[in-house]
Amino acid sequence: MRFRRYSSLFILLLISVLILFALGSQVEKIAPFFNALLMMGLPIVVGLWISKKLSVDLALFGVGAATFIASQLFHIPFNSWVLAPLIERFDLQIAPGSLDLAVFGLVFGFSAGFFEETARYLVYKRWIPKSRSWKEGLMFGAGHGGIEAVIFGALAFWGFLQLVALKDLSPEALSIVAGPEKVELIQSYLTAFWTAPWYYSLLGAVERLSTIAIHLSASLLVLQAFTRKNIGWYFIAVLWHTLVDALAVYGIRTWNVYITEGIILLLGIISLGIVFALRGQEPLPKEDYNLESDPVTSPPQLHTEPEEITMDKLEDSRYD
Repeated sequence: MRFRRYSSLFILLLISVLILFALGSQVEKIAPFFNALLMMGLPIVVGLWISKKLSVDLALFGVGAATFIASQLFHIPFNSWVLAPLIERFDLQIAPGSLDLAVFGLVFGFSAGFFEETARYLVYKRWIPKSRSWKEGLMFGAGHGGIEAVIFGALAFWGFLQLVALKDLSPEALSIVAGPEKVELIQSYLTAFWTAPWYYSLLGAVERLSTIAIHLSASLLVLQAFTRKNIGWYFIAVLWHTLVDALAVYGIRTWNVYITEGIILLLGIISLGIVFALRGQEPLPKEDYNLESDPVTSPPQLHTEPEEITMDKLEDSRYD
């Protein structure tokens, strides 16, 4: 059965590759479309797979998604109203490879880590206090990272539709749509977009898949704060999130996109290592130890009421 499943996946992958080669020059035109679909579809596939494979309630996927959205209701305004003015006030020059850029990445990375991991912690504590198993943490993380991928995928799809609409417009028509001062900029962007190699257009889907793995590890790290009764795991999750985002911000402005996406992919692989490491070391929550329901470990009931002693019983207790 397992061989048949993997052989089917291999055949599907082979057919997809053959289709891409058969399309030839058309690949560059449809790759952005498939990229958006993959970004929106991959998290759903991951959630359904976890639910079926590990027998986890799919509702936790929705809880994770709601947690991410709730965190952004505080995270985005904080960045706009607090961090951005501070960056401007201290006049950070975010030039490629500069120390200022590293500070910029760490500050905004910490902001993301603090708000998202705090949201996870509060939901674990208040909303899903009984979800303490490894598989439940996994599903919670899949929803958290999954909705982020869906949102970015929807934005990518909307952008693709706009670029399709602008693709064949004349400079005069572009001037009417966007203004004469933006015609040259839009034309250069359209040329770069439609001439990019097909594999470049699929980097978004690869990044989202790596990011989902990172969210899985972060959710499990926060979960350890409850299963191990140690708040330090929450801080580890915040620092891990900060490091990932800081490297992404620093890399995209300093190195080329392929190196940056390669680093994010490596962080995703490390995250999977964290996921499986925590599976084997997860302690059993105290509430799972129920002595009253276990006849083996339940202590025997002792009768402590005094017994009446008579002369007959004293005679029976004598040794002959």
